[in-house]
Amino acid sequence: MTPIIEAKNLTKQYGDVVTVDRVNFKVEENKIYGLLGRNGAGKTTIMHMLTAQQFVSSGEIRVFGELPFENNNVLERICFIKESQKYPDNFTVRDVLDTAADVYRNWDRAYALSLVEKFELPLKRQVKKLSRGMLSAVGIIIGLASRAPLTIFDEPYLGLDAVARQMFYDSLLADYAEYPRTVLLSTHLIDEVSNLLEHVLLIDGGKLLIDEEAEALRGRVYTVSGPKAAVEVFASGRKVLDSQSLGGMIQMTIENGHSDELGQDEAEALGLSVTPVSLQQLCVSYMKRHTVSNKEGK
Repeated sequence: MTPIIEAKNLTKQYGDVVTVDRVNFKVEENKIYGLLGRNGAGKTTIMHMLTAQQFVSSGEIRVFGELPFENNNVLERICFIKESQKYPDNFTVRDVLDTAADVYRNWDRAYALSLVEKFELPLKRQVKKLSRGMLSAVGIIIGLASRAPLTIFDEPYLGLDAVARQMFYDSLLADYAEYPRTVLLSTHLIDEVSNLLEHVLLIDGGKLLIDEEAEALRGRVYTVSGPKAAVEVFASGRKVLDSQSLGGMIQMTIENGHSDELGQDEAEALGLSVTPVSLQQLCVSYMKRHTVSNKEGK
């Protein structure tokens, strides 16, 4: 089966600054992907290249098996909702929805209007007069109601309170279950979306650090804490992602290898405290380790 997205040695460079550095990954059909990482990691640049809004410096990216640039066969199957989405100044919310109906072949007007009601949006108000949260809700509604085969959300929740963000997550899951498609969700609020994600792409400093099924990641990383000497003995020979000391105590974040499936049981048997690591903590640990490795390599 042809991947929805395939990147090979994808690179974007501005002069001497490399924002995306030889990235390789595939995105399969009908799954929810998380494109995760801190601000400035290269996430938005990747999305701009796959939606033909920026040129590739080197390498290649294919969408639906084709090069996306000046390719309507590709672009008409993508809905890309950006955090800085712009609309004509004179457009009302209703105008935006009417335009979306002309753009997206799978547009569901009834569903869009139900979301308008759920997010309490004023249809007759001009978009330029909306609050930041309401503007984000407009983008969310377009992304969901478009039912595009590839739907991309780039930090879609700015200005939304916790209740409205949860409404978005619930609506996304419910509609995805009924109308499967490929969703790429770019965010740095990792814990909030962790239960949505089926596959994780973690990028930092333009490098891809994780490309793996979310289920495989859960439970792989754990923290061990206790007396420094005991923890260091336990951690010897294991992959330590992060370490924090306080007096005679230490906490280490450890990744299980294939030959270390019983690591957590062994730590508990030694009287050490073992706690699971959330997806966000896992990503932070990988990014911190990547930062340290870069500094040591200079």
